[in-house]
Amino acid sequence: MDLFTVLLIYLEAVNLLTLLVYGLDKRRAVVHRERIPEGALLGLAAIGGSIGALAGMLLFRHKIRKRKFTVGVPVILALEIAFFLALIWAVST
Repeated sequence: MDLFTVLLIYLEAVNLLTLLVYGLDKRRAVVHRERIPEGALLGLAAIGGSIGALAGMLLFRHKIRKRKFTVGVPVILALEIAFFLALIWAVST
């Protein structure tokens, strides 16, 4: 298995996990249960789950009023895209 395939599998897994965690946190908010810390939610976005975080925000209407999420998650996504494009470029040259 090459590096690109491993990277894609990792990104799929971390984004699915992030989406599920955002949904779980929204559910916990609705039923007034113990919440998942915001740092953990942003941390999942930062380790490659920014697409899942953005999808969770939109799908579950979760954290859409919090500036650190509405600005932070798209910034993290842009940085991740830049990083992965640079990585692909570096590996292909």
